[in-house]
Amino acid sequence: MRRQWYRPSLTVQIMIGLVVGGVIGWLRPDWGNAVYFFRDIFINLIKSIIAPLVFSTIVVGIAGAGALRKVGRMGIKALVYFEIVTTAALFIGLAVVNFTKPGAGVTLASSHTEIIKTLGQSQPKTLVETVVHVFPSSVIEAMVRGDVLQIVAFSVLFALAVSAIGEKGEPIIRAMDSLSQIMVKFTNYVMLFAPIGVGAAMAHTIGTQGLGVLLNLGKLIASLYLALAIFIVLIFGLVIWIVRVPLRQFVRAVREPAALAFATTSSESALPKAMESMERFGVPRHIVGFVMPTGYSFNLTGSTLYLAMASVFVAQAAETTMGWHMSLGQQITMMLTLMLTSKGVAGVPRASLVILLGALNSFVPAGLGPIGVAVIFGVDELMDMGRTCVNVIGNCLATIVVARWEDEFDDARARVFGTLAEAELDLKSGEVAFADAVAQGD
Repeated sequence: MRRQWYRPSLTVQIMIGLVVGGVIGWLRPDWGNAVYFFRDIFINLIKSIIAPLVFSTIVVGIAGAGALRKVGRMGIKALVYFEIVTTAALFIGLAVVNFTKPGAGVTLASSHTEIIKTLGQSQPKTLVETVVHVFPSSVIEAMVRGDVLQIVAFSVLFALAVSAIGEKGEPIIRAMDSLSQIMVKFTNYVMLFAPIGVGAAMAHTIGTQGLGVLLNLGKLIASLYLALAIFIVLIFGLVIWIVRVPLRQFVRAVREPAALAFATTSSESALPKAMESMERFGVPRHIVGFVMPTGYSFNLTGSTLYLAMASVFVAQAAETTMGWHMSLGQQITMMLTLMLTSKGVAGVPRASLVILLGALNSFVPAGLGPIGVAVIFGVDELMDMGRTCVNVIGNCLATIVVARWEDEFDDARARVFGTLAEAELDLKSGEVAFADAVAQGD
């Protein structure tokens, strides 16, 4: 059914919010700064959803569905897929940045001392530190910080314990099922505020940095978006073809989470909506609840592609500044380093910039790494929009890949996503579930 023109979809409302916010920030920069608190309110509301939603979804999915044996198998399959696509992202970024050469002609001057000092206070996690970080000393503290990976680890162990005690754990499963449904409804309420939140975020970006920021380092920004587009078409397109995903319905399913991620530069803001959309798309709840939050630490394809381009951009600028040249072999070695260090992105302040700084300190002449990162810092938010959007799309696709790999993907539900037939299918599913409950005496 067609919507009335005065009742646009959430995606259209978000786009309208983006345009209106951009115009406000351009015409009245002071207003752009004044309304930024709306963006903070929206992000805070979203963060309040994540911990209870992820926890309840994983517990119900694993303990309620009896998926104990599947957890380890799903984890291995997910990690294999994550590594393949993130490696592809790195090398596509490397190819594009060497073709466009956005750093050629850029001189690295020792300014931006405050930014350099701030970034220098954070260090990327090592592989061992990342593994240790997965397991929380306090789940309450992890939920307060919104550390998704720690919440996932605790939730999986908790679900295993609930399932192990049998009937005594059934009240917990029912309670978690109710909680997950409540959080989905809560998410729908919060989404009503999304157009205002994203509009405020865009107004602040344009109001603070001005349209001129699009011209400074514009070649780097254009190169990144070109690389992201190539990655989506080649890699995501290939995966969609191999896994046999209905393309039109998939685009319809991910457009709202992707628009939220793009506008707010926050993957967290899109997580609840993305999880809801993938369940509606035919991915079982236990797979969505496990794969998608895990992917937020290990499947950041947009961020890894950005790291490849930004690191070589600084190397190209270093050549302009002092004649130092980074060979293709050194670039590939740096990509292999980023393959490992990018896994430590989760939980690090200014994550991508910190990882980038750590890699550059090892590969470019002393002192130029921090200066190069400080130069990028001015336009980082504009690039963050694109890479965060791709991160969210990639994690949505990852849940479908694992579901198909596990032979649990519901093709019939995927084909009717967003149509009246989906509502009819939901009604039939509810009737079957009710009949089963009556038959079992519940």
